[in-house]
Amino acid sequence: MEHGIFSVDWIANHAKVSPASIACEDVSSGRVLTYAQFDDRIARLTRTFVTVFKALQDDRVLVLSRNDTDVLEIQFACMRTGTIFVPLNWRLSITELQAIVADAEPVALFYGSEFRNVAEQLASTGPIEHSIEMTAGASSEYESLLNAEPMRENYVRKEEDLWALIYTSGTTGRPKGVQFTYGMQLANAIAMGSAFRLGTDSRNLVMLPQFHAGGLLTLANPVFFFGGANVVVREFEGSLVLRLLTDQQTRITHTTGVPTVLEMLLKEPGFERLHSTSLQGFAFAGAPCAVSTIERYVEMGVPVRQCWGMTEVGPFPVVSPLAMPAQKYRSSGLQNSLVEIVIAGQDGEPVSNGQLGEILVRGPTVTPGYWRRPEATRESFTSAGWFRTGDVAYRDDEGYFYIVDRRKDMFISGGENVYPAEVERVLGLLPDVAECAVVGVPHVKWGEVGRAFIVRRQASTIGLQDVRAHCEMHLGRYKIPNEFVFVDALPRNPIGKVTKATLRDIVKVS
Repeated sequence: MEHGIFSVDWIANHAKVSPASIACEDVSSGRVLTYAQFDDRIARLTRTFVTVFKALQDDRVLVLSRNDTDVLEIQFACMRTGTIFVPLNWRLSITELQAIVADAEPVALFYGSEFRNVAEQLASTGPIEHSIEMTAGASSEYESLLNAEPMRENYVRKEEDLWALIYTSGTTGRPKGVQFTYGMQLANAIAMGSAFRLGTDSRNLVMLPQFHAGGLLTLANPVFFFGGANVVVREFEGSLVLRLLTDQQTRITHTTGVPTVLEMLLKEPGFERLHSTSLQGFAFAGAPCAVSTIERYVEMGVPVRQCWGMTEVGPFPVVSPLAMPAQKYRSSGLQNSLVEIVIAGQDGEPVSNGQLGEILVRGPTVTPGYWRRPEATRESFTSAGWFRTGDVAYRDDEGYFYIVDRRKDMFISGGENVYPAEVERVLGLLPDVAECAVVGVPHVKWGEVGRAFIVRRQASTIGLQDVRAHCEMHLGRYKIPNEFVFVDALPRNPIGKVTKATLRDIVKVS
């Protein structure tokens, strides 16, 4: 075939080679699908895409659902038809979701039954031709679509063709669709397979949301590439996850989380049972993790693998080795085998080991850019093709990376990126708000939370309840500041710019 490995259908191939091997398990419904069954369901859904949706190459297909094996089927039906898979963040507000729908212009929307009201609103205001409800394996519109005859003719994929869009918030508050190509997916599968030693015996627990690169791309798709199994839970719940990780019948070998997940599991009764698990790799990223937490897992014999990355770069260019030296626990690890990384100074030139600079990444796992955002794409790359991450770090003499600051002003709450400019834009919609500034501050449970400083307009009586209610209408819950502080003025430097460093240093608030 002209396009070689990019046109190889991973699921169809495993269905031929090892049809009885388990492809995925859905914990909430108890569904277990072999590769033959998984392939058959995808083939039936593919027929619907072509005959019912009349889907064409590059048409967008949206999914609004908690974790579900149906989501994985939709992803691979997109692969077979050349349509673009777009998972939606169900934590966003209706206003935010409507903006994404308007940008993506989808041909279809699949949604979990719990999101019916949201889906109806999206369908009534956006360019959605088909809206299909899913009910986790029970009788539903989705299951009725699978009554079609299987379709085995597949779209011929090229390296640069788009498989998925994953929307992330931008510093301007407007969501940006990060483009994922078939070449990126293949390169990521190879890189993660090498780093985490994936194979046909791998069993990955999917507990991060599937609308995130961490829940879908980090290990789930690479495990499919290597013929292993994905065990899917609707969402993270400490006691359930601990039970699955320690169940010898379930035999989980890999999973991906965030530091908040590690902290929550530590507090679960029976945490000590982790010492006898089948875990070969517990990857985590998204925020710094306390060394004491890492040490506790190491004591249990759990191979925690600290990583660094972002949606746009694959997502993990940096992964800690399986046997991480104790003196390196504060690092995020070493670069993976398929990317180039430099630490660059303000002049764009590489700096010496030990010196701070911006992380630049180049390689086959890096996005070609943002959906319909040519200006944002140009700004994100250097003339030599390096992606500007905006993250500040240094590399030691052994090649370990240490992240010392994140993209300007951004903070991470419970593993979710929060951009202050987006929150400030929403607060600025209130007529009684003269100006505002949002910063991230430490939090015991979530790592960081937002603190908003607000200057009222003269004679305004706007209060805490008014501001919070306004945010709840326009922002996803995790973006809403944990604290609102009314001040007479914001601190500024000599050129009039708000000094957020000063705001972060305010410990006591009224």
